[in-house]
Amino acid sequence: TIMVKKISFTPSGVCSRQIDVEVEEGIVRSICFTGGCHGNTQGLAALATGMPATEVIARLRGTDCKGRGTSCPDQLALALEEALR
Repeated sequence: TIMVKKISFTPSGVCSRQIDVEVEEGIVRSICFTGGCHGNTQGLAALATGMPATEVIARLRGTDCKGRGTSCPDQLALALEEALR
């Protein structure tokens, strides 16, 4: 059976208010940000869709926005880590 995991993640310390992700067999199938910089989050979602979740996490984890210690990409990495659990 194919395992699809859908989660709604509440980011912390960033402008976006929610990140909905869908991961199927370790591959990112969809990402939807609520709030945040619309063009950037749409672009981020388009780039990451179809990639292995572990690859997205490795590339985005630790990205900082304006000295906040986190960012929407970093929060996406956290959301994907949660989806892989």
